[in-house]
Amino acid sequence: MLIDTYGRVATDLRVSLTDKCNLRCTYCMPEEGLQWLAKPDLLTDDEIVRLVDIAVTRLGVRDVRFTGGEPLLRPGLVGIVERCAALAPRPKMSLTTNGIGLKRTAAALKTVGLNRVNVSLDTLRRDVFKTLTRRDRHQDVLDGLAAAREAGLTPVKVNTVLMPGLNGDEAPELLAWAVENGYELRFIEQMPLDAQHGWKRDGMITAGDILQSLSTRFTLTGEGGEERGSAPAERWIVDGGPHRVGVIASVTRPFCSACDRTRLTADGQVRTCLFAREETDLRAALRSDATDEDVATLWKRAMWGKKAGSGLDDPAFLQPDRPMSAIGG
Repeated sequence: MLIDTYGRVATDLRVSLTDKCNLRCTYCMPEEGLQWLAKPDLLTDDEIVRLVDIAVTRLGVRDVRFTGGEPLLRPGLVGIVERCAALAPRPKMSLTTNGIGLKRTAAALKTVGLNRVNVSLDTLRRDVFKTLTRRDRHQDVLDGLAAAREAGLTPVKVNTVLMPGLNGDEAPELLAWAVENGYELRFIEQMPLDAQHGWKRDGMITAGDILQSLSTRFTLTGEGGEERGSAPAERWIVDGGPHRVGVIASVTRPFCSACDRTRLTADGQVRTCLFAREETDLRAALRSDATDEDVATLWKRAMWGKKAGSGLDDPAFLQPDRPMSAIGG
């Protein structure tokens, strides 16, 4: 069991498969990209599956989310999912992606055992998408979403970050589109994830702003805390149901006390929090002939030291030094 000193138990594992991405979103990385990890530094397919196996069979993990960077850029992705689906007990598996490439891979991922996907899409406007991502791939994302829905990777969740002066007015339009297409929309407050450190707390669109904007067009009814559990998103029923919309308010309404996550970076480090400053090296253990029990013990020690909160609720919060592309969302 992965338990910390505050009594929280981690049952949700986020696995970053690569630090590379084929977009250059303004809130994530600079236009020229980042210095990517060298291939020998990345976990191999076998090492990823072994760590997931240890998490599931020895540490009580029940949910596995594959992230990046952009996980669809990982050549062995389908094989990794297939091998993890064969574990006993079998974890629930999902994927967070920008949707580019999902059109050609959705069916295969479903066949080998992936349960569902989260797709990042911040705008319905092609020109705004190009400005935000510095790439003209808007239609590819829409096609990927449709392919995921048709393949049965449901519920298909759409993650959206709103920014003033770009897409800040799109909340009602995005929710209407999501309802029409059968997607579950989740707005995420912009967090300090950018390597260029351009995030400013006083310039972000808050959860309150988003809900106020949505209420101009929809009737929202709170789902309640019991339904939420440890999920990061607060959810509201839209116009009496059955559709729902979520808001992840990491900055203004932190939910650290209910956190149930543990994270593996693309180069095999345990992170107890997305914004943690400390890491524990599991890759070195794997490559020094450590036993599965040795690795599990190292992982448990790392989680025991998890801090009470992320620090995002502190106005003096400073961005972590490590680029977020290898850590995963």
